[in-house]
Amino acid sequence: MMQRRFLEMQTDKELFDLIKETYPLNPSTDFVLDTSNKLRQTARKLNRKRRIKKFSFASISIVICAIAMSWFFFFGGTDVLNNNHKNLGKGYMSSSVNEQEPLVYIYQSHNTESFFSESKTKEPNNAFHETKNITLVGERLCQSLKKSGINSIHDETNITKILIEKGLPFSDSYKVSRKPLEDAIVNNKSIKMVFDIHRDSRKRSDTTIELNGKDYSRIAFIVSSSSINSDENVKFAEILHEKIEKKYPGLSRGVIVKQNLKKQNTYNQDVIENSVLLEIGGVENTLQEEYRTVDVIAEVIEEILKDEK
Repeated sequence: MMQRRFLEMQTDKELFDLIKETYPLNPSTDFVLDTSNKLRQTARKLNRKRRIKKFSFASISIVICAIAMSWFFFFGGTDVLNNNHKNLGKGYMSSSVNEQEPLVYIYQSHNTESFFSESKTKEPNNAFHETKNITLVGERLCQSLKKSGINSIHDETNITKILIEKGLPFSDSYKVSRKPLEDAIVNNKSIKMVFDIHRDSRKRSDTTIELNGKDYSRIAFIVSSSSINSDENVKFAEILHEKIEKKYPGLSRGVIVKQNLKKQNTYNQDVIENSVLLEIGGVENTLQEEYRTVDVIAEVIEEILKDEK
């Protein structure tokens, strides 16, 4: 009884010291060997896991590098990087561009004109698409101009839908697209040039050129001779052609003046001077090739506007 009370009075430290003195910590040889073997096995497992992790990390790194190189060389990565590099110094202007008066009007009289790659057909007369069409090319031109600090109006009126709803023939496309154009000119006296975006139906060999290892859609500048602004429009088209030829030889197919005095459509080029119909590429081109070309057009438009200042 006395001994029990004595033990209860001991502190934890005293009890621990008492246990050590009573039972010396002298492990057996078998225990030491067994523990040593277990520690070695554990160490080997840990080393194996580390090697697996290192190998997995290296493998993942190689795969990522391979994907990145494939994107860079084969899937247009260089275009993205080059465009980002070019636009880095211009990015700060984009936020204020919309506040500026528009200088360019862009529209598509044949808004559903598309491409074999998008319309899933090999018949030029059927190469139309409700969304993947020439309107996207007009939007690309608008965005390229914006990156250069140039505000523009991109009209996305669905001309084809209006023709169908009103029971009008395809030949009335220019009559339908004229109204939004006239309204824009009245409300925006700042507009200096107008572009109606189309694509041709010629074969790929006629509408494509390779420049610096990349395919571009060739462009033709179409001017109507029946417009009262014919002379000024031809001069404007020639300036565009010459500037593009200087920077990208062969990209332009030249200026084509349509001459049929009795039946010639004005293509709405009588509404305002410096109006041109742009035939960019053909039915066998791709949207990416179209985009490359309109980026060039945006460069040239920027030069022309700077020359006027």
